[in-house]
Amino acid sequence: MQHSHPLQHAPKHAVSRLRDQRLARSAKPFIARGARAPRCPGCRVLFSHCLCTLRPDVPTQAGMCLIMCDIEPLKPSNTGWLIADVVKDTAAFGWTRTEVDPALIALLADPQWTPYLVFPGEYLPAERVVTEVPAVPGKRPLFVLLDATWPEARKMFRKSPYLNHLPVLSLLPEQLSRYRLRRTTRTDHLCTSEVAARCLALAGEEHAAETLDAYLEVFTSHYMDAKQSVLPDLEDAAHLRLRELVNTV
Repeated sequence: MQHSHPLQHAPKHAVSRLRDQRLARSAKPFIARGARAPRCPGCRVLFSHCLCTLRPDVPTQAGMCLIMCDIEPLKPSNTGWLIADVVKDTAAFGWTRTEVDPALIALLADPQWTPYLVFPGEYLPAERVVTEVPAVPGKRPLFVLLDATWPEARKMFRKSPYLNHLPVLSLLPEQLSRYRLRRTTRTDHLCTSEVAARCLALAGEEHAAETLDAYLEVFTSHYMDAKQSVLPDLEDAAHLRLRELVNTV
């Protein structure tokens, strides 16, 4: 059965392209946990619950650099994809212990950016940690996010010496994570999209931060409804909030 895709002619963003590259290297097809029906290639949700037409278009000065652990781009529940949907200047790179993409090194050295590696400061000496993102004339903040499970992210942090020169932006979450698609033993851990939203807020881009948070809530709702075979309520509080934010750009 052929499914129409509302954004089938839209250019792919960085995470989508990285997903394609990872699939091309796979020896066997990747089957998402609980997969039972075809998913929309634009939002990774079942076609019956597609949210491509709800994708926000919000201009930002900040950029995002996602360094993604192996199969992370393949997971339908990955929220780095949502960041790339919202923040146009999002780059995505796969991580390996032995190799680093030259394009990543070039991006970190690009003079238009001030890169910050986002990671909990409790694991680092105080002199390397910052908690604010000051405005720098002629520069744009670039937030480097390690997109992985928490154990994987710690490994990536330790074994990526090319990131050692970057200041580490440590976030102090104001609320517990609302992300419901994966479980973690620590409720203070945020998903990648939530981390990106807090980075945007620190950079003074509160509207983009709120929009990304609202988009995550809508995505989670569609994803969970699809699992439970319940049609999404396009007029609930989450959808109304996202619509209001998009309309106030």
